[in-house]
Amino acid sequence: MQLGLIGLGKMGGNMAERLRLGGHQVIGFDFNAEAVQKLTESGNVGVSSLEDMAKKFDGRKAIWIMVPQGKPVDDTIAKLEPLLNKGDILIDGGNSNYKDSQRRHAEVTAKGFHFVDVGTSGGVWGLKEGYSMMIGGDKEPVGYLSPIFETLAPAKDKGWGHVGPAGSGHFVKMVHNGIEYGMMQAFAEGFTIMEKKEELDLNLAQISEIWRYGSVVRSWLLDLTADALSKNPTLDGLSAYVADSGEGRWTVFEAIDLNVSAPVITESLIRRIRSREENNFTDRMLAIMRNAFGGHAVKKD
Repeated sequence: MQLGLIGLGKMGGNMAERLRLGGHQVIGFDFNAEAVQKLTESGNVGVSSLEDMAKKFDGRKAIWIMVPQGKPVDDTIAKLEPLLNKGDILIDGGNSNYKDSQRRHAEVTAKGFHFVDVGTSGGVWGLKEGYSMMIGGDKEPVGYLSPIFETLAPAKDKGWGHVGPAGSGHFVKMVHNGIEYGMMQAFAEGFTIMEKKEELDLNLAQISEIWRYGSVVRSWLLDLTADALSKNPTLDGLSAYVADSGEGRWTVFEAIDLNVSAPVITESLIRRIRSREENNFTDRMLAIMRNAFGGHAVKKD
């Protein structure tokens, strides 16, 4: 089966290779000429323009878009539409807001095309482990694309599924990432408590390995944590700055709109935001207030 792929970064490149190994042909485009050349050298087909991509298809076009969420997705769709035939399929596999995906589905289907949103998890490990895919859209195009999903997934019948109508794939992926925030925060806090108990001289790398087997907190996230600690047990050279892709924020906003209490996910997001504040004004305000009402000592820089 042929699949167009726009965006040949680390994740997109790994997806293309997994598809090639599964017997599919990827027609790939990226503004990075080196990435296009690498794709061709691997046995797939690299192209220098979207027009060239459209010409390479033998029949029905299915084009997977892996670009940053927001305007880049809309711009890419606008450039592709004149190159499509009725019934062709556009797939957004990036981290788009589900409301944008619902809008794009309505706009694209009104013109006679199909739009499928695929919340994709797996990151740089997808080539080896396979990708978890949460798929939203109409039944027919999702069914047509099933050989692609079966190849990208960890197993033909595991790790992927058609979860609902347009937007549902990205909605489920949004919640998935919110849960991920909370899990990461819990691990980070727990390991920090152990690191601070200096009198016990705990080996965090060893403990993470113990927890990987038989423990109720065992997980792939813990596997990755254990691997990272084995390579850098004291986290030397790392900044405390933690970014967020936006999906954690959307999860919190959605929880508020739905009147759902989600304190763990919310607090984990706030902690990420706080990690970016140098010379934290909030903490300095707390210190000066404690000094004002209780005479508590204030540390000076």
